[in-house]
Amino acid sequence: MGSLQNQKPENGFSTTIKPLDHEEFRRQGHLVIDFLADYYKNVEKYPVRSQVQPGYLRNRLPDSAPHDPEPIEEILQDVQKDIVPGITHWQSPNYFAYFPSSGSIAGFLGEMLSTGFNVVGFNWMSSPAATELESIVMDWLGKMLKLPNEFLFSGSGGGVLQGTTCEAILCTVVAARDQMLKKIGRDNINKLVVYGSDQTHSALQKAAQIAGINPNNFRAVSTTKANAFGLTAEALRSTIEADIEAGLVPLFLCATIGTTSSTAVDALSPLCEVAKEYGIWVHVDAAYAGSACICPEFRHYLDGVENAHSFSFNAHKWFLTTLDCCCLWVKDPTALVKALSTYPEYLRNKASESKQVVDYKDWQITLSRRFRSLKLWLVLRSYGVANLRKFLRSHVKMAKNFEGLITMDKRFEVVVPRNFATVCFRISPIEIGKNLNVTKNDATNEFNSKLLESINESGKIYMTHAVIGGVYVMRFAVGASLTENRHVHLAWKVVQEHANALLNI
Repeated sequence: MGSLQNQKPENGFSTTIKPLDHEEFRRQGHLVIDFLADYYKNVEKYPVRSQVQPGYLRNRLPDSAPHDPEPIEEILQDVQKDIVPGITHWQSPNYFAYFPSSGSIAGFLGEMLSTGFNVVGFNWMSSPAATELESIVMDWLGKMLKLPNEFLFSGSGGGVLQGTTCEAILCTVVAARDQMLKKIGRDNINKLVVYGSDQTHSALQKAAQIAGINPNNFRAVSTTKANAFGLTAEALRSTIEADIEAGLVPLFLCATIGTTSSTAVDALSPLCEVAKEYGIWVHVDAAYAGSACICPEFRHYLDGVENAHSFSFNAHKWFLTTLDCCCLWVKDPTALVKALSTYPEYLRNKASESKQVVDYKDWQITLSRRFRSLKLWLVLRSYGVANLRKFLRSHVKMAKNFEGLITMDKRFEVVVPRNFATVCFRISPIEIGKNLNVTKNDATNEFNSKLLESINESGKIYMTHAVIGGVYVMRFAVGASLTENRHVHLAWKVVQEHANALLNI
């Protein structure tokens, strides 16, 4: 039936499959596009968080792969029947969990083109367009963010598309490590110290571990509610000075614009001043909030980035570009190349040896790499800067609306200031104590945890939580491409209904 269907001629032997027959590709491709279009048409009807139990799929699928080919029509039926129930629907308009993974027609089509060409663009020679488009798009995006020219190819730096922030941070930690060890000797690796705040993403700790930093030399510097849980220069300095006094060597600081728990912002300018005094590499992680900084009203959060060494944000979070697409810029690309490059004989070529091209294999962990810039290029061209700003602003406005609904119900409180499109809130201890005769913080946290689980079990909306300064909060992150104000109001109605049930109102 399909291009993978074995045909049996008269001699009894099967013909060879034709995995890239263009007409069959066209036919099956249309079926898959229609399937996905229907999925997005109906995605609002599905329970947002998957309702299946662990191990559900093994009970539905055969024990072994089929001996003979099966038609795409039958496979898509099984996708609908068996796979869709096990999906948590990140693209649902009622998805408010974690941070968004926004999608778009342009992002999907760019991914299709990238997958369709299926090039392995490890160096310029392996596909010149893949390398050159990436360099151009990274300069486009850097200019949209008003990054200093030192971060751009048009200046002395450059940008690269990584898979995730975890990879971006690891690459920069390794580059900083090798620079420092060249000065102090490789035998002193156990003296190197990596710094972040207690709100910094765990990707930093993981990167430090992989890079061989002594686990005892990872510093999660305390933050406080008084500073909106942002890392302060004073706290950083005192931690650094204690380490120097102990004979250790400060290496790397990860400053965050929009932390995972609460979207807190570390003040870059004073932190970079402290880091400069001690020769510390500063990486700015704006994985979530970097997208918003293309809007002039949010750009001030990046003030001070001119004194950092590297900067990254995830276009696959809030920028209509499908996973994976992490944008990393560095002021000194040679630091990455020296730490990450290898040049075996089978990759030698005239273009690389001319030093006139970028070989992105030397800017990342892996050798192989995808043509990610195609989808980012399509997003930028299909929507333009003006519409991307409108998209981001619409989500911020919806988050403000949700925040307003919370403040009108005296039982609830916003726990930390809202910076972007994520609201952290809870039922207040006073309200819980009044209704359930308990006042301790642990009881308040437990009640809000039960409330969130009750909400998520309903399947109507999906939110996740964080613990900030010992306080359990529900996180309402607006960012799904299909979300409208009506979904925000529905979400608030669901929260109130479940709160009423638990409070026995």
